[in-house]
Amino acid sequence: MNIAVDLQAQQGMARMQEILARQRGAALADGMPSAQIRSDRLQRCIDLLVQHDNALCDAMAADFGWRSKDASRLGDIAASIGALKHARSQLTRWMRPQTRRAEFPLGLLGARAQVKFQPKGVVGLISPWNFPVQLTFGPLAGVLAAGNRALIKPSEFTPQTSALMQSLIAAAFAEEEMAVITGGPEIGAAFAGLPFDHLLFTGATSVGRHVMRAAAEHLTPVTLELGGKSPVLIGRSANLEQAALRIMAGKTLNAGQICLAPDYVLAPQGSEANLIAALRGATAKLFPTMKDNPDYTSVINQRHYERLNALVADAEAKGAKIERLNPAGEDFSQQEHRRMEPILVLNPSEDMKVMQDEIFGPILPIKTYASVGEAIGYINAHPRPLGLYYFGSDAAEEAQILDTTTSGGVTINDVVFHVAQEDLPFGGVGPSGMGAYHGHDGFMEFSHKKAVYRQIGADLLAVTRPPYGAQFRKLISGRITK
Repeated sequence: MNIAVDLQAQQGMARMQEILARQRGAALADGMPSAQIRSDRLQRCIDLLVQHDNALCDAMAADFGWRSKDASRLGDIAASIGALKHARSQLTRWMRPQTRRAEFPLGLLGARAQVKFQPKGVVGLISPWNFPVQLTFGPLAGVLAAGNRALIKPSEFTPQTSALMQSLIAAAFAEEEMAVITGGPEIGAAFAGLPFDHLLFTGATSVGRHVMRAAAEHLTPVTLELGGKSPVLIGRSANLEQAALRIMAGKTLNAGQICLAPDYVLAPQGSEANLIAALRGATAKLFPTMKDNPDYTSVINQRHYERLNALVADAEAKGAKIERLNPAGEDFSQQEHRRMEPILVLNPSEDMKVMQDEIFGPILPIKTYASVGEAIGYINAHPRPLGLYYFGSDAAEEAQILDTTTSGGVTINDVVFHVAQEDLPFGGVGPSGMGAYHGHDGFMEFSHKKAVYRQIGADLLAVTRPPYGAQFRKLISGRITK
C-alpha cells in the first residue's frame, strides 16, 4: 500500500514539474499577452463559476458535511465573480505604462523614463479549504489580469471541490494556461518547492513558514496570506446591540472558519453582562435553531472538531466561565454532522490554549479592559493580526487605535468587511502574512515592474566618463551639496 502511495506521489510530482515547464515555455514563446487575451481568460473563469454554481456549492456542502449553500454563493461564488469582473473592467487602465520623471536636465533634453508592467510568468497558487473556490478564483483575478499562467494546488481537505475545480478548469483552459494539481501533504510540500516565478499561499502561519523555506530554495517571491488572532475592540461609545449582531454574523459565517473571523473581544469593564445578553440575542436572531439549520455550517472534519472542543475543555479546566449560545437548547452531542454552537469564553487567562493560537471556529473569548490604552497595549503585545475591528463613535479613540496598532487591515463598526472591498489591498503583516492582492494591488503584486529609460541622442554625458578632468569635477561638486 505504501509503495502504491509513494508511486502515486512521484507521478504527481513529475506531472506538475512537466506542466510547469510547459507553462513557462508557452509564456516565453507567446510573450506579453494582449488585453484581449487576458480579458478572455478572466471571462472564462466567470463563465465557469456562473455555469457550475450549483455543482460547486454541492461539492462544498459535501466536503464540509454540511455547508450553507447560500453562504457558499455569497462568500465563494459571488465574491469570486466580483473580483474577476473588477479586474476585467479595469484591465486596460492597469496595463498602461506609467510615466516617471527623468533626472534633470536629461528630462528637459528629451530623455524619457517609464515603468512597464510585465507578467512574472508562472504563478503557483496554494489555496485552502475554508473558502476553497473564492481563495482560488479571487487571487486568479490579479494573476490573470497581470498576464500570468497559473498552476493551482487546492486543499486535500475539500477533495470533492478540488476535483471539481480540476475538471472544470481543464475543460476551460489549456494546461499551458492554467492547471490544477490535487494530492496530499507530500504533493503540497513538493509544489511549494517548484521554481515558480511567484508563489501565493493562503493558510496557517505554521504552514506558511514551511512554504517560505521551500520557496527560498529557488528565491521564489512569495505572497503569504496567513491569519492570526484578529481582535475586536469595543469602545464605550459603541452601540452594543449593533456590535453584537455584526460580531456574531462574522463569527458564525462558515462556523468561524475564516482567517479574518473575530478571534477575541476586548470590552470595557462593566459592559460584560450587557454584551453577553446582546450576543445571545444576536445569535438567536441569526439562528433560532442550529443543529439542522441549512444556514449553519459544519466544522470541516473530525480532527478540527475535536481540536475546538479541546480548546473549550482546556479553558474551562483552567477557570474560565463558558457560555454556550444555543437559542433552542439543542443537544449537539447527537448529530450527523460536526455542528458546534457559538461558545463564549469569559475572562480567559493567557495560559489557556484558546488565547494562544488562531481559533478558526465558533469560539469567542471575551476580555475586559479599564482604558483604551490598556486594550491597545494588549493588542500590541501579541503578534500582528490579519484584521482588527473597532466599534464606537469616538473619533479621537478611533484615530488612536488606527495610529497605534498594526494589522493587515481594519474594519470600523463591523468585522471582515474590508476584505470585500476590491479597491483595497488585502494582506497581512508580519506573522499574519506578507504581500497583498485584490484589485489594482493584485495586478501589481503579480506583475514585474520593469524600469525603462530612453537616453537622449546627443552625447552630452561624455563628460561623466573617464578620463576624468576639471569639467567633471566641477559638475560633481555642484551635485554634492546640502
